Amino acid sequence: MSKNKRKDWDTYFLDIAYMAATRSQCPRRRVGAVLVQGKKLLGSAYNGAPMGVPDCSEAGCMIAEEYELQNVDGKDEMVKKQRCIRTIHAEQNLLLFTDRKDREGSTVYVTDQPCWTCANMLANSGVSEIVYHRPYTKDSDKVINLMEVRGIVFRTLEHYQPPKGVIDEIKE
Repeated sequence: MSKNKRKDWDTYFLDIAYMAATRSQCPRRRVGAVLVQGKKLLGSAYNGAPMGVPDCSEAGCMIAEEYELQNVDGKDEMVKKQRCIRTIHAEQNLLLFTDRKDREGSTVYVTDQPCWTCANMLANSGVSEIVYHRPYTKDSDKVINLMEVRGIVFRTLEHYQPPKGVIDEIKE
């Protein structure tokens, strides 16, 4: 980037979300999120164990297996999903540590597309837009549909490039 060219706002705030993700100790997926009202940063968060509790890098992942009926190539199949239940997701932490009045009409920038649980929470949080970078295909169709029904702008920044060096720090 040239000296005089400024980053656009989407890039700027997604960069900050990626920086927040560097705080995560999750060995499976490190995620960061920020809450923005207009051009004002109101909060940041990352995924991890509750405060004062050993995280996954110290105590290991606490994996729960779930089965879900999905249509795969025109046939209904039971698909096994594995989720870590030790970790509070970045979006959940963001909602826990920000005020409802600040969320009304705000935008959440998150490194990864929200999972189904986080999408449900965000749908009820008052935010009007969610911007993400990396896909999370396990829940994608359901999440996209939920956001359409709720009227929440839901978009990915496909051509976004995280700050140099940061992506290496947070790779799965």
